[in-house]
Amino acid sequence: MNNKSNKVNAAIIIIGNEILSGRTQEENLVYISKWLNSLGVKVEEVRIIPDLENKIINCINELKKKYNYIFTTGGIGPTHDDITAESISKAFNLSYEFHKEAFSILEKNYKPGEFNEGRQKMAKMPSNAKLIDNPTSVAPGFIVENVYCLPGIPSILKSMLDGLKNKISGGKPILSRTINLRTVESEIAKPLKEVQENNIDVEIGSYPFFKSDKVGVAIVLRSEDESKISICNNQILKFINSKKIQLIDKD
Repeated sequence: MNNKSNKVNAAIIIIGNEILSGRTQEENLVYISKWLNSLGVKVEEVRIIPDLENKIINCINELKKKYNYIFTTGGIGPTHDDITAESISKAFNLSYEFHKEAFSILEKNYKPGEFNEGRQKMAKMPSNAKLIDNPTSVAPGFIVENVYCLPGIPSILKSMLDGLKNKISGGKPILSRTINLRTVESEIAKPLKEVQENNIDVEIGSYPFFKSDKVGVAIVLRSEDESKISICNNQILKFINSKKIQLIDKD
């Protein structure tokens, strides 16, 4: 695995034609990223791909070698276009088959005669896959090596992540602090660049926003070390005071 920084990293693959078409708004990315950050895992790449077997296989094969963890969302339901589990089986050269434990969990959840072919499909996954418990709708996700496969429905995905905390070995939690300013990016670009050059262990992001029809800039500081964030924060406050830039609260 190529992990030159020796930090724990991850990629997220969002699978679904409905996301790419704009029909469904993507909500899982922000939640997964924040959850991983809290565990000391930095998300370094995100891809949104269609429900196409070759796209899924190629994406998995490329990213699983580059990152400690891969999280996929979508495509593990009961319909014909839910092809994530079968595609990942092929990516790992594993059989796509009924998982005995998953089958039993699902079968017990339905009344006699209700466990139809579509529902049974949710028990099919790569051979030897480990299950991810689903406390909301029962149908489990699964893990193959460093690939974690979750459903696309946000409420279900969130409930499943809680059970994965002990399965993720991260580094120090990634901390953040935000400074909201009433200014424009061009006004702070030069001094902010100098602060960044003097604080290489702190990631500094600049993000414009609008509030009450006025433009502002949110400066976000991210690091594993609170003391380094504080040093960086003080240097930024020093130059914004010298420029008489207004600090604001942002909801």
